[in-house]
Amino acid sequence: MHLDPHQLLHAYTRGIFPMAHNGRVYWHDPHPRAILPLEALHVSRSLQRTIKKGTFTLSRNAAFAAVMRACARPAPGRESTWISEDFVTAYSELHRWGLAHSVEVWQEERLVGGLYGVAIHGLFAGESMFSAERDASKVALVHLVSHLRERGFTLFDVQFMTEHLRRLGAIEIPRRAYHQRLAAALKVPAYFQPLPLPPQGQPT
Repeated sequence: MHLDPHQLLHAYTRGIFPMAHNGRVYWHDPHPRAILPLEALHVSRSLQRTIKKGTFTLSRNAAFAAVMRACARPAPGRESTWISEDFVTAYSELHRWGLAHSVEVWQEERLVGGLYGVAIHGLFAGESMFSAERDASKVALVHLVSHLRERGFTLFDVQFMTEHLRRLGAIEIPRRAYHQRLAAALKVPAYFQPLPLPPQGQPT
């Protein structure tokens, strides 16, 4: 199995994403498609209290590969995942290109939660998240949504609906509607991170 980063980018711009099963890569374009409207995130009172407590500290793009490998580890209700080392290698290359990003949640110096995904113009395609402490992945998601709104993103793709995502405000839309939103998002000049300034003395 080999994932080419250029192929990955081409797929995301067409609404397609990969998952693997028994060593084979399968490409998905779900109908219906789950998205999380950035203005509709539901943060429960208990989650608000957790955030206010300051139990966790957060970072972005500080431990991308570690987040992916944590997402790949078995967990209750998720005995296996599609995230192999081939996926880690391919997405880490996108990360080096500035097109894949992670949010990390720390408790003291221990990585206890996080998520990662792909950002292309106004699209953020969420791939996976993990939580080793209660609410850690939810805290990561709240942070991500706030950041995406601040940076001008318009479409947060969460792929498949789960009850966890539904409670946070995710909705399902038809495939055609998703592709329409995707086409519009790809025209939006949004960037997950600020563009680097040119060297002093160089024209902008």
